Amino acid sequence: MKAANIGKILGAFGLLLLLSSPFTLFFTSGSLLVVGVKVGAGLVMVGAYFATNFRQFGQFSTRRSSFFFASTALTVLLVLFALLAINFIAAKKNKRWDLTERKLFTLSPQTVSTLQGLPEKVRAIGFIPPSHPAYESLEDTFERYRAEAPEKFEYSFKDPLRHPDLAKKYELREGQTTVVLARGEGAGESHTSLNVISEQELTNALLELTRTGEQTVYFVVGHGEWPLASGPAGPGQRVVSMSEMAQQLAREGYATRELNLAGGTTVPRNAAAVLITAPKASFTPPEVDSLRAYLAAGGRMLYFAEAYGEPGEHLAKLLAEYGLSVDAGVVADAQFNAGSPYVVLSIFYGNHEVAKPLSQRQLNIEFPTARSLSLQSEGRAEGVKVEPLILTSPYGWVESTPNDQPEPSEGEKTGQLILAAASTRAISGVQGQRNDEARLVVVGDSELLLDSRWGHEGNRNLVMNALGWATNQTEKITIRPPDRATSTIQLDTELLNRIRFVSTDVLPLTLLGVGLAIWLSRRNK
Repeated sequence: MKAANIGKILGAFGLLLLLSSPFTLFFTSGSLLVVGVKVGAGLVMVGAYFATNFRQFGQFSTRRSSFFFASTALTVLLVLFALLAINFIAAKKNKRWDLTERKLFTLSPQTVSTLQGLPEKVRAIGFIPPSHPAYESLEDTFERYRAEAPEKFEYSFKDPLRHPDLAKKYELREGQTTVVLARGEGAGESHTSLNVISEQELTNALLELTRTGEQTVYFVVGHGEWPLASGPAGPGQRVVSMSEMAQQLAREGYATRELNLAGGTTVPRNAAAVLITAPKASFTPPEVDSLRAYLAAGGRMLYFAEAYGEPGEHLAKLLAEYGLSVDAGVVADAQFNAGSPYVVLSIFYGNHEVAKPLSQRQLNIEFPTARSLSLQSEGRAEGVKVEPLILTSPYGWVESTPNDQPEPSEGEKTGQLILAAASTRAISGVQGQRNDEARLVVVGDSELLLDSRWGHEGNRNLVMNALGWATNQTEKITIRPPDRATSTIQLDTELLNRIRFVSTDVLPLTLLGVGLAIWLSRRNK
């Protein structure tokens, strides 16, 4: 290649470097050193062009090359102007896309509805200095909350060492990462604090701060039900508990109590709902009568079946009055399972409001050892309506004799089976009436309540949505912040600036320069 042609290519590169230097200074790097290097390299390259093409300067205005040189310079200017305009618009609009697998930077529906439903402005104060490793991530979280509800959520950061009065007011512990949420002013101010900074914890703290009352849910005991606290399920059996569920209930404003119905004890008046979790022994007639009277007055009950336990004929009769029965045997699915036909996965939902958020997100519901449900017409009470919540795939069946190699057999129930259902019954004119409608949710599996299963996002939201519907708290029928697996790397400011410089400055200019070089080389052949 001739020296003149090489000079033209170098001149094009030099022109790119010179014209892009203001862009580098004000929008990408901001480093005077980088800008100085670019300007110096650009001048050298332009000088090389003049040195190798000085004989053509006199003919410049009469040759076609003048037109091409001018058009090239104009193209470079237009491209740089377009890049500048795009960056300016992007900075003004500040549009963000969350491309992470589990939507790490997208607020959950529960968080959005909580922010929009705040009765008054909430102030978040992060008591950490700017040098703290968690400062940037916390600021980013706060900003997402503020962007969703700018009129109801504001935030600031305070260094506790520089604001000892605030540290004393909010009883902060030295060296602890603390966020305080406050509402109201002066003597009417109320606040809550948290140390674990995540969307789930922050949203739960908002709910706690704005809570107006507490709902009491009673867990029936006395029939081998799963314990709330850690303990053995039975002699020689594994240690199980529903402690994580209990924590979730507390965060969402539920108080938990145990209820033994022996001797026909009545359900307390303050019961928002009664939960029966995996009974392994039969209920006596007086116990069932207490539950029947509770539902007949507009009570709310959730029943979670146990694969290898029976509630007895009396409780089965009560369920039948509300249009449901629990089938014998264990559900299996040949296609939609988690490695075992008995661990059924479902993405098949009914049209009930409990299931709608789950259906919209297409969350998998995992049933480890489920019983199927049947709609019951015989013995059904007047005015009862039943709707399926969750179903198996069309490949499901009820295995009446569970073994290591299950297969559908003749006489076994097959097809799309009901795994969870909701039943309602209108109530009016009853003495001691609690609500205008009795509500019952029956789920064919109870193991999804255990700590080992509670982390499954679909299961947790199914249970909490069902409880929110049963207690007539529609705002709690939503999708909660997931237990997000951290898949990020820590980037400091310097590294972020380097990435921005390479991606928005070096790479575009390199591609543009290579394109110009190819065009000039072909043109001069």
